[in-house]
Amino acid sequence: MARMPSLFIPHGGGPSFFMTGERKNQYQATEDFLSSIQYMLPAKPEAILIITAHWETRIPSFTGGAKPELIYDYYGFPPETYELKYPAPGQPALAQRAAQLIKQAGLPAEVDADYGWDHGVFIPLKVMYPEANVPVVAMSLHESLNPELHSHLGRALAPLRDEGVLIVGSGFMTHGLPFLRDWSIDAKAPGWSSDFDQWAADAISRGDVDMLASYKDLAPAVNYAHPTVEHFTPLFVTLGAASEPDAIPETLIEGFWMGLSKRSLLVA
Repeated sequence: MARMPSLFIPHGGGPSFFMTGERKNQYQATEDFLSSIQYMLPAKPEAILIITAHWETRIPSFTGGAKPELIYDYYGFPPETYELKYPAPGQPALAQRAAQLIKQAGLPAEVDADYGWDHGVFIPLKVMYPEANVPVVAMSLHESLNPELHSHLGRALAPLRDEGVLIVGSGFMTHGLPFLRDWSIDAKAPGWSSDFDQWAADAISRGDVDMLASYKDLAPAVNYAHPTVEHFTPLFVTLGAASEPDAIPETLIEGFWMGLSKRSLLVA
């Protein structure tokens, strides 16, 4: 069985990949990238474990339903975007296995048989695997959003990669939505976004997870790039799941969408 990498990907803006006109055009390059991921992998995954920026819990949790409902946690979009479907199967056994690995690492974990898949889960996966033929389990963030804790969670989950499970952190490298002034397709990245992205890229190029984990103290313009940090936190699960502690992530895409960094990473 092929060992899967772990990924950090941008999950887009609400359901924009599935709209028409200018909004879809803004996302086309990111959509094309997400569509290409399956061809970058050593094999088709046995399952996907996706850590979503849109679910925070007191105890790290995994969706344990066989057929999770979709959570349309976006607002102000056309009615048809609230009728999107993604009928991929859940995998309760994987949810239990993931929770057990975390418990073996000395941390609490839960399986939630009733919780569904938010747009940080089903939107990118609907692009990546439109046939919905790969089982999916979603994972929450711990409400602390602590980078060291999430790196530890990633290390605990790393054995899943040898079981054919693709671990995906679903977020954004910068996510300062309140500070965007130009929402056009060719908007120039504001300084706070490009500065934070370059700082992160430099740390990533050295595999310096400790530096990344100190982003609140060291990163430029962090309060603009991440006024809330839930979209950055999945990165630490991705990095923690690396096969070696000093593994250097590969940047799959870089650049900006409406000024936000869409940098995506693969960790072997």
